[in-house]
Amino acid sequence: MNAPDRMKQDVRCANALRFLAVDAVEKAKSGHPGAPMGMAEMAEVLWRRHLRHNPANPGWVDRDRFVLSNGHGSMLLYALLHLTGYALPLAQLQQFRQLHALTPGHPEVDVTPGVETTTGPLGQGLANAVGMALAEQLLAASYNRDGHAVVDHYTYVFLGDGCLMEGISHEVCSLAGTLGLGKLICLYDDNGISIDGDVAGWFADDTPARFRAYGWQVIDNIDGHDATAIDQAIADAKADTARPTLICCKTVIGKGAPTKAGGHDVHGAPLGADEIAAMRDTLGWTAAPFEVPPDVAGAWDARTRGRQLETEWNTRFAHYRATYPDLAADLMRRMQGELPESLESDVMALLADNSPLRQKIATRKASQLTLETLVGELPELLGGSADLSGSNLTNVKASVWVNHAENVNKAGKKAGNYVSYGVREFGMAAIMNGVALHGGFIPYGGTFMTFSDYSRNAIRMAALMRKRVIHVLTHDSIGLGEDGPTPQPIEHAATLRLIPNNRVWRPCDGVETAVAWLAALRHDSGPTCLLLSRQGLTPFARSAQQIVAIRRGGYVLADTPAIPEVVLIATGSEVEIAAAAARALGEGGVAARVVSMPCVEVFYEQDAAYRDSVLPPGVPRLSIEAGVTWFWRPVVGESGVALGLDRFGESAPADALYRHFGLTAEHVAAAALGLARVQS
Repeated sequence: MNAPDRMKQDVRCANALRFLAVDAVEKAKSGHPGAPMGMAEMAEVLWRRHLRHNPANPGWVDRDRFVLSNGHGSMLLYALLHLTGYALPLAQLQQFRQLHALTPGHPEVDVTPGVETTTGPLGQGLANAVGMALAEQLLAASYNRDGHAVVDHYTYVFLGDGCLMEGISHEVCSLAGTLGLGKLICLYDDNGISIDGDVAGWFADDTPARFRAYGWQVIDNIDGHDATAIDQAIADAKADTARPTLICCKTVIGKGAPTKAGGHDVHGAPLGADEIAAMRDTLGWTAAPFEVPPDVAGAWDARTRGRQLETEWNTRFAHYRATYPDLAADLMRRMQGELPESLESDVMALLADNSPLRQKIATRKASQLTLETLVGELPELLGGSADLSGSNLTNVKASVWVNHAENVNKAGKKAGNYVSYGVREFGMAAIMNGVALHGGFIPYGGTFMTFSDYSRNAIRMAALMRKRVIHVLTHDSIGLGEDGPTPQPIEHAATLRLIPNNRVWRPCDGVETAVAWLAALRHDSGPTCLLLSRQGLTPFARSAQQIVAIRRGGYVLADTPAIPEVVLIATGSEVEIAAAAARALGEGGVAARVVSMPCVEVFYEQDAAYRDSVLPPGVPRLSIEAGVTWFWRPVVGESGVALGLDRFGESAPADALYRHFGLTAEHVAAAALGLARVQS
């Protein structure tokens, strides 16, 4: 094909994206046409000339990853997936934003074939992409060998002004530059428009200078509607594998709309029938709505090339497997998310009678002791902390810090299994989501429990995407003491439990902590939050049956020979208070059962018969947890009592705080005695 014909084809291919987007938004009477219209040339060049993918196999291990961080422009991605040959028929584009369609308002992973991540909140797609690029770099450092580059792909991102205004972009892009994620290539849709209008009044940053300061390669002043310039910029970006790249593409939002292009009105509303008709005349597009001319459809179809790319990789991988069979098998196991068969026995072996997990230790220390075994046995564990490694105790002997200069492989790439994310709680959580989305890793990261507020939206997104991400949240109560109310979590456990698909474990001692870790690793349909104490907690003796029952979320820890007159329910550091109260009640002739409920969500997933065996109907209940009480009221019932804190804490030693707030065995026993008397 000669140059003029190719240019004509490029233009028609870009316009196909524009019209599929505007037609879908118009039919839905809802959506964002401006961004897809403005990014059409960027998308056409990347997807037709550079992106390595196979529409017939969206899960191909070594595919390039593409993230549309400004996810409101979702019709651009849906048009790309349809045109290149993914299992996304035209009928699904015609059902854009409709119930149960494969084309929701924002891209959602595991809903639409080919979508790599759920991008709703601006900036988080970019953060996920940093995680994907980190995963690629670390897997390549671990598994590639001379002449055998079986992990070798790029992560591409489209992003807009909104992504860069969000603070998370600073967190993750700063770290990406520091880590030298050279296979991360971001194309910035610099159209100067957001919902409120021209961004000059609220976003006047020197973006290229900002990213150069992060250590990125910046290719700026690119005409985002010049296919040749975009193509060269992407080639230059790929040539520098030592730094991530930002390509600044100056674009016109709503490009092609005769009267609305360049203004904020085209951002988030249908163009209208008259404007679309005029646009067809202006661009010489004679195809009907949702019609793709045969020559354009043929030019876009990526199935043959995708099949060839994957076949070539399969051949390379077969040679790799023949030379390095153990490495090949382990890489595939990890990418498929399969846990080693020995996992459960490895964890249970930690619970021997002489185990340090059976001593009085903080559950954060019990977590570290458990990780000492897990990290050595599970190469897929990628740990980290938001600059609190020494407090969260997420760092273990087998941890190899990616951040340290000495941990660089022969190819000059960072290697390791532990990341210090710096003081970037939100960025850490969203990067971990990207690592999990990429595959090959189970990420875990630590911070103080109260700082989960910073991470919350990323935790929510992991839950929405049903991805296995583990948050180690230490200093889980007023038990951290003298630091005062600012870092003392009060409402956090309750609000984290409200997130669908999230699992919150608050263990009471070392044994429960080890079982909680096992449960977190096995929970592959959402994130897990481990709430761990700063202070040492009294260990409990258990039967083998009780240890097995821990994984059911709630179980009878201590019982009475007589029929219980009251049930005391507690979590974490408050379990030993409940146990002491039960002993005092027993000495006074009141039969009290102690139920440890480290994971309320899992307990209420059990069948009714089991729940009734633990919490007998008709027996009064009292809960105790050093946090808000309203969460526990449905558990204890209208006649029960929920003890906790419905106010913020104070600065004092832990023992003084527990006495001040009435979280003592004496107070619990008195309240329980009142319950039992009322019942009798």
